[in-house]
Amino acid sequence: MFNIYFYLMTEHVIIRGLQFPKLVQRLCIMPEKSNRHHVLVIGAGIVGAATAFYLREAGAQVTLVDAQTPSAGATGASDGAVSIASKTPGTMMRLARASRDLYLQLSNNGMLSGLFHTRPTFLFARNEDEISVIQDQASGLEASGERCLFLSRNELIKRIPNLGRKILAGLLVPNDGHAIGYQVVNRFLINANIQTRLNTCVQELTITNGCVTGVETNQGQIKADRVVISAGLGSTSLANLSASLIPRRGQLIVTDRASLTGAAFPGPLMSASYLASKRMHSKGQCPTSLVIDPLNTGQFLIGSSRETGETDTQTDAQTVAAILQDALEAYPDLSRQRVIRTFSGIRVATKDGIPIVGGHPKLKDLFIATGMEGDGICLGPLLGMATAHMTLDLSIDLNLVGLSPARFS
Repeated sequence: MFNIYFYLMTEHVIIRGLQFPKLVQRLCIMPEKSNRHHVLVIGAGIVGAATAFYLREAGAQVTLVDAQTPSAGATGASDGAVSIASKTPGTMMRLARASRDLYLQLSNNGMLSGLFHTRPTFLFARNEDEISVIQDQASGLEASGERCLFLSRNELIKRIPNLGRKILAGLLVPNDGHAIGYQVVNRFLINANIQTRLNTCVQELTITNGCVTGVETNQGQIKADRVVISAGLGSTSLANLSASLIPRRGQLIVTDRASLTGAAFPGPLMSASYLASKRMHSKGQCPTSLVIDPLNTGQFLIGSSRETGETDTQTDAQTVAAILQDALEAYPDLSRQRVIRTFSGIRVATKDGIPIVGGHPKLKDLFIATGMEGDGICLGPLLGMATAHMTLDLSIDLNLVGLSPARFS
């Protein structure tokens, strides 16, 4: 099955050897490129690719291993949202704002030129309870320093005409963003200039006197000074985190083109129930949480389900129908479109809804970066940078104490 975004657009720009002095000064103290640790990174999604890139920038020797190919997992089955609007106030909103700012810097400095763009997100409410949800979200956004604007129904319709009659109010968050995951991965890997070993399945860690010294794979042993696990669902058994990580399937829908001249409206429509479902963590299963994303191709990407415990990537007619019915009520103009594809991805969440990033609490020289659920595209570059700097004992001006794997040990 091909990835939706390979179908929608292709990568054209290749940039090599760019430096980021302002970015480096803000986030870490970067040494001369003399750090020759050999670091093995497991997982070629957006987090692993970013980690590998920043390790190489710091002078490490890097080998990147993946059981399949780059972006074959959750990264390739994502909506591309770099969203602050959808984050729970606190740690996740703070990280999302820092990551959005990093995307902007990487775009302005040339590294991700043409791959990231800002756009608004429109949260909407269909009853009084949901109005309270978006009002609470507005308070959290404003407290974090993020701009937002509460909209009456009439004000929202001026920006997105022909909304469903049940929509009562909205919240505009103007400085969200979007980046297509596989393109970001490609750009990181092109510029990292590292050794990659694809279609190589890591079977177990090699441990000597309590230190991780490499891995055993189906292609033989790979030795390394330090190992980073950023393999999504594959991280569970390798890092012994099966009690802490939760797989969730998300089913999405792609329509044909509503327009040949760009997106139908400025940014995604996101229901207040989406916010509520993200705050449930492992407390239960919220079957669907609506987001209608107008793509620059003129198509719509509509999602998504949140199916806890599911690891099968098949879609099913019942779930797809439920998402579509919800979408048609919110935006009736979708009745003119045809569904051309459905697909799903498996996102890995944690019990507390916070990613796992940091050194393993018991095994020396082992580092973990996983558990971002549907926020991997948003947080991937930032947490990949942080993981690289942790792995090489570099300082970083970012509070990641709450993300430590030790909280689950």
